[in-house]
Amino acid sequence: MHLVAITACPTGIAHTYMAAERLEKAAKKLGHTIRVETQGAMGIENALTADDLERAVVVLLAAGIPVRGRERFEHLRVVEASVQEAIKDAERLVSAAVGSVPAIP
Repeated sequence: MHLVAITACPTGIAHTYMAAERLEKAAKKLGHTIRVETQGAMGIENALTADDLERAVVVLLAAGIPVRGRERFEHLRVVEASVQEAIKDAERLVSAAVGSVPAIP
């Protein structure tokens, strides 16, 4: 399954990137693909593309601040968590995001 995610914390220096890395590792370990956009002190990096959003079935928002461009996800299922949750328990978050998608009969 392909997921997209955004990580963003109030200072946007370390935790934003730590959360992104943990989500990428967790998704890979669980057999999924993920593309993570970071919204940190450097602005938006690794911006999600239209193709990313078209391929994704769920978006995981791990943020401690309002996510910029949230309207891009109106057609997707959204799972929200804190940046700390993504850092501490990324596998659970990825599993929850995947589990939130209804099975196709």
